[in-house]
Amino acid sequence: MSDTTAPTQTTLVLGGTGKTGRRVAQRLADRRLPTRIGSRSGTPPFDWDDATTWEPILQDVTAVFVVYYPDLAFPGAAETIRSFASTAVASGARRLVLLSGRGEEEAEVSERGVQEYGAAWTILRASWFAQNFSEHFLLEPVLAGVIALPAGDVAEPFVDVDDIADVAVAALTEDRHAGQLYELTGPRLLTFADAADDIAKATDRDIQYVSVSPAHYAAAAIQHGVPADEAEPLADLFTRVLDGRNAHVTDGVRRALGREPRDFTDYARDTAATGLWDR
Repeated sequence: MSDTTAPTQTTLVLGGTGKTGRRVAQRLADRRLPTRIGSRSGTPPFDWDDATTWEPILQDVTAVFVVYYPDLAFPGAAETIRSFASTAVASGARRLVLLSGRGEEEAEVSERGVQEYGAAWTILRASWFAQNFSEHFLLEPVLAGVIALPAGDVAEPFVDVDDIADVAVAALTEDRHAGQLYELTGPRLLTFADAADDIAKATDRDIQYVSVSPAHYAAAAIQHGVPADEAEPLADLFTRVLDGRNAHVTDGVRRALGREPRDFTDYARDTAATGLWDR
């Protein structure tokens, strides 16, 4: 949604058609706040790989929700984020909210990139999205009944994307979140086998988790159409962040919103009720 009647208050939502971005954009629109979507198919278009698209979409923007594709841990991401942040502030943006990854050293370099140019900033370090099982690369495996990942038996505090969106909107609209770094997790730890079991119970289906090697995962992803220059770094990233470093919950959602985060079991139940996971 775009609104040019109040240009001094426009919020730009990058990745505005993705899992987190579209939720953030919808919440802002529900508040009747001027919102601009940043995507390759938008008007004007936005492309991380084409810096000439940045200034046009930043015109009259005062706050930006920054979501980088494919991931902040990928080569070149930090330099791109730093360049974009510089352009955004020079164009008049006064607030930058960055969606970051928990336990990713490369992402922390990108975080510093949004802190360097004088804008009020908020960092959202998120754990694994629960919605990866329903809106992204794990949907097809769930439908097939076998979730194969190079994750071993490491536990992860899966976070609901709706919680991330609520925190992002608060950070974009409330001054008290400036200068805050929130680590966002769910309320408890689950292994991927636990997550598969929760989904199986919610759907009354047989859904198994299988631990595979990074090479096996990358090869399977490529076979299913993921470009090799994305599949291989993703497999490497999964291996590194799923080594136990993130196997603890945090109070980020509670600090930001004053409430507890949503539990994975509730996510699984509500998603199953939509019929999305019906075979």
